[in-house]
Amino acid sequence: MNNTMEYKGYVGSVEFSEKDCLLYGCVQGIRSLISYEGIDVKSLVADFHGAVDDYLETCRAHNEEPEIAYKGSLNIRLGGNLHKRAAIYAISHKISLNSFIEEAVREKLDAVAS
Repeated sequence: MNNTMEYKGYVGSVEFSEKDCLLYGCVQGIRSLISYEGIDVKSLVADFHGAVDDYLETCRAHNEEPEIAYKGSLNIRLGGNLHKRAAIYAISHKISLNSFIEEAVREKLDAVAS
């Protein structure tokens, strides 16, 4: 089961409220709050698309650049021991720590996709 959807480069979550009998979500990976809801999948997707379109139009109207989700940089916390082990591995293999982490994430995601 997939609990995300994508539109115009924005990824939206899909949640369910049993209390309200409602599907809802928000755009992930940006600071701006873009939320949407629907009583069924079709209305949820339509509201998601409308919310993204409204956000982009509002940015245009205010002459602002829309936020870009998942630009390729992130801060992570590994814990001291894991950070040290990763750094030593990278140094001993003559690669940057960033390259090592990128390779490890890619390998994990490729394995999951298989």
